[in-house]
Amino acid sequence: MNNKKDKLLPELRFPEFRSNGEWDIEPLGILSKEITEKTKGRKFKLMSITSGIGLVSQIEKFGREIAGDSYNNYYVIHAGDFAYNRSSTKLYPEGEVAMFEDEEVGAVPNSIFTCFRFDRSKVYPKLAKYQFTNNLHGKWLKKFISVGARANGALQVNVKDLFSTPFPFPKLPEQQKIASCLSSLDEVIAAHNQKLEALKEHKKGLMQNLFPQEGETVPKMRFPEFLTDGEWVEDTLGEQGMFLKGKGIAKSDIAENGSVPCIRYGELYTYYNETISVVKSYTNLSVDDLVLSRTNDVIIPASGETHDDIATASCVLKDGIALGGDLNIIRTKINGVFLSYYLNNIKKKKISQLAQGIAVVHLYSNQLKKLKINVPKPREQRKIAECLSDLDTSISARIYKIEQLKLHKIGLMQQLFPKPVK
Repeated sequence: MNNKKDKLLPELRFPEFRSNGEWDIEPLGILSKEITEKTKGRKFKLMSITSGIGLVSQIEKFGREIAGDSYNNYYVIHAGDFAYNRSSTKLYPEGEVAMFEDEEVGAVPNSIFTCFRFDRSKVYPKLAKYQFTNNLHGKWLKKFISVGARANGALQVNVKDLFSTPFPFPKLPEQQKIASCLSSLDEVIAAHNQKLEALKEHKKGLMQNLFPQEGETVPKMRFPEFLTDGEWVEDTLGEQGMFLKGKGIAKSDIAENGSVPCIRYGELYTYYNETISVVKSYTNLSVDDLVLSRTNDVIIPASGETHDDIATASCVLKDGIALGGDLNIIRTKINGVFLSYYLNNIKKKKISQLAQGIAVVHLYSNQLKKLKINVPKPREQRKIAECLSDLDTSISARIYKIEQLKLHKIGLMQQLFPKPVK
């Protein structure tokens, strides 16, 4: 490789480094050394890789350590070392390189990993972590890997090709600045994820307490204004609503610029939660040939791939949405948002047990009509629906924020690193 010819510059640079000139570029094998130290009976935490997350303990991933008789041949890695996993994933088709961090020492299977350690006088490991997260190695290795070239489930990657990966790098202070910037962004994303998980746990706890559990007629927790309202009334779903069936909308009927919004049964458990106001599909079929929603309709799949999929209820918040075939439609005086949360929490297991089939699961309206439910007065229904809907709005806003931060990080990495050599 002609190093002078291959020197590179990123699109975006911190002001203090703009006069530093071009980045250097060397093969990975010049900047790092392959790790071949084996455990030889010594006890270490055993690691595996989870796509997009990195190295995690085997116990965390599999629930147990899976080394068996091959343990003595595991490679020993230390904090700041890297492990290349030759398994193809959707995120990393040419395999994933992950930095070992958060632990001082561990071990990985020699059968599927190639491990290496950078010369830290030249490369700051955390900078390399982001280079590999950006799939620097994959963009290089794809020209060496034949489609479907596997051995024992792993990609057939020559170690020589891996270590020939051109690795661009600036001087150490700039490396540390880039890594610090991206690490700070990762910390912000992690903090938002923690808040998201806290909101989800709060919602889970609320639903367990705001609805009576099976065999009970009063919830554990009640808003003060309803404490004297007495027990929730037991009835069947059939007595509380009229059942209709959606009308077929084939995949070929979906039109990008269609005039009629529509919902198909597979979308219900793939995309939507307890409420639906904005739909993902449109059709140009005549409304005369369709079943159109009324505000407050609750829909449940009549067919699905699994028993859990089919036990999914959503409330349609708008009139005039075409409801496709294989949808059970419940037109009820019960608050539809309340009913959807109630069915998805308290009755989900019961509904999944009603469904029939293995390869394709079916749920019929005559089964749902017999489902016993407990219902409070309309004001309490509305209060519970508003409470949970507001919480879901906060959860959705947090998810959107995380997605935007991740996109910002991707954009930053594309600009902070030179484009890889092809």
